[in-house]
Amino acid sequence: MIVRAKRVLTPAGLRDDGWVEVAEGLVAAWGVGEPPAPADEMFDLISPGFVDVHSHGGGGANFTDGADAARVVLDAHLAHGTTTMIASLITAPLDALVAQIEALTPLVESGDLAGIHLEGPWLAPSYKGAHDAAMMRDPSLPEIHQVVTSGPVAMVTIAPERPGAIEVIRWLASRQVVVAVGHTGADDACTRAAIAAGARGATHLFNAMPELLHRAPGPVLPLWESPDVWVELVCDGVHVAGDLVAAVMKSKPQRCVLVTDAMAAAGTQDGDYMLGGLAVEVRGGVARLAGTNTIAGSTLTLDQAVRVATRAGAPLELALQAASSHPADYLGITGVGRLEAGDVADIVALDDALQVVKVMRRGHWVR
Repeated sequence: MIVRAKRVLTPAGLRDDGWVEVAEGLVAAWGVGEPPAPADEMFDLISPGFVDVHSHGGGGANFTDGADAARVVLDAHLAHGTTTMIASLITAPLDALVAQIEALTPLVESGDLAGIHLEGPWLAPSYKGAHDAAMMRDPSLPEIHQVVTSGPVAMVTIAPERPGAIEVIRWLASRQVVVAVGHTGADDACTRAAIAAGARGATHLFNAMPELLHRAPGPVLPLWESPDVWVELVCDGVHVAGDLVAAVMKSKPQRCVLVTDAMAAAGTQDGDYMLGGLAVEVRGGVARLAGTNTIAGSTLTLDQAVRVATRAGAPLELALQAASSHPADYLGITGVGRLEAGDVADIVALDDALQVVKVMRRGHWVR
């Protein structure tokens, strides 16, 4: 099969009049100009399938609810061009987290999920966001070992100011588990110590952390400026101002990652939902803890994030990379996020308005 488009995000960047050849579920070749045979499909724009490394739910379901619910989440985001997902689990008792990890492990083994992200419980209560502060705790190597070795945990979010956190960050990094700094009140020095210990991510930069102030830069400045840190950005026009997202992306073009931080309402409609054990109200597409103004995840999908980012001034090539190759590189997920020969044939076709037209996963059109 050969698919062709007016513009294609190739491994060499965004190119006009490009094509991709697919064979046996893999990318066989790509190029520009006339393809080696007549194209089977023609589109406005082709991108590698999107990769979401921070999402809790969608389609009315959450990853915390088990394998059947996870399939609903995956299908909801697949319809919007996301072909690879990490399942993010929210703060919970350790035995509950282990049970959730074990329930999702078969989906990782089958390739439906690319791994699991633990967003808690080793967070700061003062920046809890939509997490239950009563369940938060200091990290310790014995319990971290217990939870992380219970299944395919790819990433852990930690507040580095908590006692024992730096030692735990160092241990996790030594095991190739990505450590992200988030839900934290850490100051500049503590954040830099976490980066020196091996932290390589910023969980939804700007959100659930102190504002960047000229006399107290907090965690934002070291996370933003470190060349080794990938910064997650929730680009829905609610979590972070669009022009700030675009500025961060352009200032850090090799380490910016668009994430959804989506909850159950993503890809569906307003209503009342649960996130962990907390009630969430979704009104006008914005999710907040019931009866409060606290943002509780998002209803975002990555195609929307790309549209919002480009409208705010991010270059299209960079926005697409931040939704595909960058998140894959951030989590070390190989074979996806690019249309390189030999990679999995995951493709999202979009129109000139960046609306999803068709989605291919593993060489088959699924939407």
